[in-house]
Amino acid sequence: MASPSGTHGSIELRGAVHIDKMQPQFAATCAANSDGYFPVAGESSFWLEVQPGIVINRLMDAALKACDVTPGALITERHYGTLEVHGPDQGQVLEAGRTMLAEAGVAADEGLAPEILTDEIIRKISAHHAMMINRTRSGMLVLGDDTLYTLEVSPAVHVVLAANEAEKTSPVRLIGLGADGAVGRLRLAGSDAEIEEAVAAVHRALTGVPGRRQAAGGPGGR
Repeated sequence: MASPSGTHGSIELRGAVHIDKMQPQFAATCAANSDGYFPVAGESSFWLEVQPGIVINRLMDAALKACDVTPGALITERHYGTLEVHGPDQGQVLEAGRTMLAEAGVAADEGLAPEILTDEIIRKISAHHAMMINRTRSGMLVLGDDTLYTLEVSPAVHVVLAANEAEKTSPVRLIGLGADGAVGRLRLAGSDAEIEEAVAAVHRALTGVPGRRQAAGGPGGR
């Protein structure tokens, strides 16, 4: 049985995220940066972040043997492990999530509640600034005079919910998405009104996630 601290043996649940319906840019960005099987828009997905990272292999094995889902991510960082499974049948994806949580001996609400570390809107960025971002982007292009939004959240896995809900709500462009490591990072671009609408959606999504409060001192290193 899982302990109140969210640990079971040596496994700590940092975050579990279900995406009901992947938006087009979100799915394309995940696919473009994935070493696994590519998701497509409209599919459902389940993301899991745990510590220690290496146990994601056992959790993934349990899901793939029990459910009709496809693996999209299996990432082991210095401290944490992140995995993702997806498929067109939301019921199978949810069952895969339940299977992995049961294998880890934890419940979804025993993860860490999201903590926003950086949350900034930068209006009318310069063309040179835009080109610097485009050199290392993981999504769409940002242009000079766009409004840019940047987010850092811990645990990192929660950034996928923020990104998908932002795109679901507003016609922003998804510029960058990093969902593994010490923190999750998101960049969005668009008009002032589009960004403000997206930011409101990000805040609603993250404040609605239950979980344990994080210990003082912030997230660990990658």
